[in-house]
Amino acid sequence: MAASFDPVREDLFTFGLWTVGNPGRDPFGDAVRPVQDPNHLVRKLAEIGAYGVNLHDNDLVPFGASASEQARIVGEFKKTLADTGMKVPMATTNLFTHPVFKDGAFTSNDPKVRAFALQKTMRAMDLGAELGAKIFVFWGGREGCEADACRDPRTAWQRMRESMDFLCGYAKDQDYGMRFALEAKPNEPRGDLYLPTTGHMLHFISTLEHHEMVGVNPEVAHEVMAGLSFAHNVAQAMACDKLFHIDLNGQKIGRYDQDLRFGSEDQKGAFLLVRLLEGTLGGKRYEGPRHFDAHAYRSEDEAGVWEFAKGCMRTYKILHARAKAFDQDAEVRQLIAEQKDAALDPLLAGGFSRQKADALKAASIDVDAAAKRGLGYERLDQLLVEHLLGVRS
Repeated sequence: MAASFDPVREDLFTFGLWTVGNPGRDPFGDAVRPVQDPNHLVRKLAEIGAYGVNLHDNDLVPFGASASEQARIVGEFKKTLADTGMKVPMATTNLFTHPVFKDGAFTSNDPKVRAFALQKTMRAMDLGAELGAKIFVFWGGREGCEADACRDPRTAWQRMRESMDFLCGYAKDQDYGMRFALEAKPNEPRGDLYLPTTGHMLHFISTLEHHEMVGVNPEVAHEVMAGLSFAHNVAQAMACDKLFHIDLNGQKIGRYDQDLRFGSEDQKGAFLLVRLLEGTLGGKRYEGPRHFDAHAYRSEDEAGVWEFAKGCMRTYKILHARAKAFDQDAEVRQLIAEQKDAALDPLLAGGFSRQKADALKAASIDVDAAAKRGLGYERLDQLLVEHLLGVRS
């Protein structure tokens, strides 16, 4: 019986309201699709096998809505979630659309803006907690500059640090049980963003008061924009136990942030990422939601939006199946089998000792023989390509 790549709830696939609800507007053209009601989007996502839906505060509640209007909107949304069984694993704050954030939110030179950013974020955390979200993502889309002389970058980092420490304290005080996930991006919409890569974020987290409750939310497009290996960045986050959430999409290297359908570009990179997340090589598997932060082409009507969403999920599952087959291939396993040396292995594990140092300095190592040994990586890479193309199983 042929494998089914249709998504099911257990796959933990999620989408943002802003993804399937994207009307196709871009800097050069107006919307091509009508704005959709959030409840309709949730029902459609449930129909096609998604596990959950994520949101910015203003994706659900319009900016400036009254308390009574917010209560009505949130009440209807909670009923839709209950009717469909859909979850809200993650929430976030829009700190980039309103003109007040034109020079940053947490890093703005204006204390009124910084205070408003904290106020807006606390209210968004309240909303997220009400909907059951346990992950809160921070994407600092305006936390950057064009005129770099406007502030000392160290001041910007300190302001961000103080904001994160404050909001961690708020989450703990409210007993929300939330963890924070910081999302990096090198540029756009600002000329330069202050914490441009996952590696920058990981170090920044180590400086926080409540660093144990803060991790990262890497996005494919944001790392590939800078020409980086997304799988390597995700692996670093996983090795640090800091991969709290992940944004999946497609991206052509060196372009603007495209947010393409997952796996529609760089299939090898997508394959290696899924292999890593699913642990098919034997490493620890990522257990969190697989969130698609992407949107349909501007050429599409609403039917095309749902083809886009189904395509993201099916491609992930296809790549998962290909990765399992690759890592179970006997020839692949032979090529990547760990090399053993009974004399040297004990000296290379377990850290320093004076005895190990003396033994290593005295060891006789035939470097010419080691240099001449072919590693077979051409064959290994060809096997990867053949598995990816489906001609080897």
